[in-house]
Amino acid sequence: MFNKIIKRGHKKGTKQELIEPPNTNPDAVPSVTVNHASRASCGSPAAVQQITVPNSGVVEILPALKEVPVADRHVLFIKKLQLCCVSFDFSEAMKNVREKEIKRQTLSELVDLVQSGSWKMNEIIQEEMIKMISVNLFRCLPPSSHENTGSTAGDGDDGDMNLEPSWPHLQMVYELLLRYVVSSDTDTKVAKRYLDHSFVLKLLDLFDSEDPREREYLKTLLHRVYGKFMVHRPCIRKAINNIFYRFIFETERHSGIGELLEILGSIINGFALPMKEEHKLFLVRALIPLHKPKSVSSYHQQLSYCIIQFVEKDFKLSDTVIRGILRYWPVTNCGKEVLFLGELEEVLEVTQSSEFQRCMVPLFRQISRCLTSPHFQVAEKALFLWNNEHIVSLMSQHRQVVLPVIFEALEKNVRSHWNQAIHGLTTNVQRMFQEMDSELFEECQKEYYEKESRAAELEEKRQLIWQRLEKVAAQAGGDDMVMRDLRHCTSVLFAMEPEYPERVSPDRDPLLPLSRSRVAVPFDATLYVHYCTCASNKTTLGLSLSM
Repeated sequence: MFNKIIKRGHKKGTKQELIEPPNTNPDAVPSVTVNHASRASCGSPAAVQQITVPNSGVVEILPALKEVPVADRHVLFIKKLQLCCVSFDFSEAMKNVREKEIKRQTLSELVDLVQSGSWKMNEIIQEEMIKMISVNLFRCLPPSSHENTGSTAGDGDDGDMNLEPSWPHLQMVYELLLRYVVSSDTDTKVAKRYLDHSFVLKLLDLFDSEDPREREYLKTLLHRVYGKFMVHRPCIRKAINNIFYRFIFETERHSGIGELLEILGSIINGFALPMKEEHKLFLVRALIPLHKPKSVSSYHQQLSYCIIQFVEKDFKLSDTVIRGILRYWPVTNCGKEVLFLGELEEVLEVTQSSEFQRCMVPLFRQISRCLTSPHFQVAEKALFLWNNEHIVSLMSQHRQVVLPVIFEALEKNVRSHWNQAIHGLTTNVQRMFQEMDSELFEECQKEYYEKESRAAELEEKRQLIWQRLEKVAAQAGGDDMVMRDLRHCTSVLFAMEPEYPERVSPDRDPLLPLSRSRVAVPFDATLYVHYCTCASNKTTLGLSLSM
């Protein structure tokens, strides 16, 4: 015990952690080993051990590789890799200026050497290089600007983004990794030991970086990895899937959705036919729900391209895509409506008649709502669909269904839309349908006029019902039960009030079932008055009406 205490007393004080000089023996194997299979997450301290040099004068300039004999270049290359493992604080521009420049020049030299392909790297050098790359790239990303301001991703300008201050070094590291991956001298069987699944997953995590320069390098790099390492393909697709799921259903915040969709666009283009069920599920569960987030405008162009790629690969998916877009159609966001209408036009251009027939009714119901939109860009974009020859051909083949659905919207535009350009476009569409089938056009016009003539009668009937309800309410006094029933009946009629002539027929409205018997009955508003009258006379009907 006494000896142990003596030994502790002679223990040296703590010193700053320096780079150990590499072994000068060329035959010696470096003692540093990397086990990528057990690598922790990027934010874990144990994931990558960074060497920080706080003071100057520690990093020494090493001789250039071309200045030493060929036999010593491998050792010098490892020394340079170890030197590049040093990380610096870039929050202060004037701190460690000399050391930062030495590291940048060393990285540039390594990139030139790997790009030249003048010599082949052994496994030890490849392992050390991937270790150095991991130390520099895999880091905790700073909080995003939208997290600090509370805004959604894609709302801010590019000037508000947090650009990576250490980009002069990171760019060289990315360039080195890219040259290593695309090099013809890189053996895939050896490289996949170090560029394993864990390494690829951490690269995908970096897509959340706000720096567009970094995301651009990551996009190119991941695309090359996907093309060269077939073993990583399922892993990459699954990881992108999970990123989309979290973005759609949890955070709605991610900086790299557009870049990931660009990668997927080229991946989808290479899908073999017939398409696997896995890929179809990816379309339905991940790509189509990407129309939901508020920030869809920031990546809609890439998303639309991926969707079109699926439909071009398998035309039978057009019905699924169109119904999926209609499912996430915006209610109050006119900007998104314009984007969705443009995407619908692209999908319809590659849609065949058999698939168009399956979805044309809900499709043109939505288009008719867009035609009467008070926002002139939405109405204009919807009317521009008639400028597409293929879409007009599909409408012509199924005009017996299409025209009755949109005729009322066209008439309303001609009569009451505030924008004169919309008037002219609507008139052209009407003239086009009249030339297609004049008899059908006249029939639809006749039905529309008959519906208008019934509107006055329905309005008068509705007013009479309100008057009778008010009379019953006045006679009921303050009876709680009667007033409750009256409130119920009034709320039902009030809910139908805005569109009563269009929605309620004089004979039947299937909206209102009997709650206890659960049997839908023809709706007659007089029944409500009769019910209230009976209730005011303390008479029990045995059934209660409910929504």
